[in-house]
Amino acid sequence: MYETQVKVRFCETDALGHINNTSYFIYLEEARIAFFEEMGASMHTKKWEYILASTKCDFVAQGYFNQVLMIKTFVSNVGNKSFTIGHEITDSKTGSLIAKGEAVIVYFDFDAQKSVSIPADIKQFLMTYKVAV
Repeated sequence: MYETQVKVRFCETDALGHINNTSYFIYLEEARIAFFEEMGASMHTKKWEYILASTKCDFVAQGYFNQVLMIKTFVSNVGNKSFTIGHEITDSKTGSLIAKGEAVIVYFDFDAQKSVSIPADIKQFLMTYKVAV
């Protein structure tokens, strides 16, 4: 699993004192971007080759301001033109599960405006992070 740490900022909490539900999607995006960087993907928007087709987050427990979260990222499925990334957000000190997320990513040709097959080298990288779910 690929791991990313995030420290919860005050602005990411709500009137009830816990992490606002929309903030989790920002954390998941941060973890995906770090995973893409690990994969060697270009971070230049003119060379970007991925689109987010679907995303979800299940909230398991509350998180709070100043808490350090560990986001574990893994691949749960690799298809011909898309792959699915899974995430587990835990408290970095206790390891307790706070949220689970998932994203379906499509390999995309922006010039042709259509999905295309994932190149073999990228598939090989994705398979190194594949876990049975």
